[in-house]
Amino acid sequence: MNEVWVTELEEGEVCEDDAVLAVASAMCCGSAEIRVAAGGRANLIASEDCCALVDDELLKQINCTSGVVIATAANFRYVPAGERLATIKSAPFAISRAQLDTVLQILTDRGPILQARPIRAPQVSVLYTDPVQGERARNLFEPTVRARLDGLRARLGFSMAVVEEEEHVVRALQHLTRTQPTAVLVASTTTPSGPDDAIGRALVRAGAYLERFLAPVDPGTLLMFGYKGNIPILSAPCCFRSVKPNVVDLLLPPMLARYRVSGWEVACLGHGGLLS
Repeated sequence: MNEVWVTELEEGEVCEDDAVLAVASAMCCGSAEIRVAAGGRANLIASEDCCALVDDELLKQINCTSGVVIATAANFRYVPAGERLATIKSAPFAISRAQLDTVLQILTDRGPILQARPIRAPQVSVLYTDPVQGERARNLFEPTVRARLDGLRARLGFSMAVVEEEEHVVRALQHLTRTQPTAVLVASTTTPSGPDDAIGRALVRAGAYLERFLAPVDPGTLLMFGYKGNIPILSAPCCFRSVKPNVVDLLLPPMLARYRVSGWEVACLGHGGLLS
């Protein structure tokens, strides 16, 4: 090697590594650690299994500034320990102090872009329902339920199988929620007509608040989603027959992270909600 090229910082400039480290420190909270890489890059790595919660509008605002760009995992995505949550890249060699200060001020005013919300020892209860025999639903759905939970390192807790009649479903939901699971899944062989069908009425009678009916996600449009206290209850007919991606896969990670998903956030799943 006969020549080595170097860059000398001018007044008012910040070197690329210092810039991405400052942004990485300000843009994330929760179970993440920063690892600086070569070439003006910093990666945010999950320090434990977690769910990525992303402020999409804030991310767009930061990426419209000059000097630094950020790429993150998708909102609500499950991120296992050791995998990347985000990467931050600066312009080569250096960026202006004014550009960096602008980005940091936005983050100070608006809060972090990314929350790595930990998923710790999640336990999911399941209610299987069928109009004739509850065990039929269990036999049909339990293998895929187990496979889906195994992929998220979640434990299958208590499960019940009942005839899909309002009284039976009410008692089963009351029993399952008393065990304080992280979440309850309702796996039914029928397609609901809405909150006024047996499952919807049973949810309300069991003391649950119905947060949302219908999701702009396919498969999974006929989602029924509510809360009994802090316990989320999700009914998504036909979504437990297969391990192919559907609305259950989009909502399980935040549920397991004990993040309270709102009806508005379900409505926002439409962009990218066509899964197959």
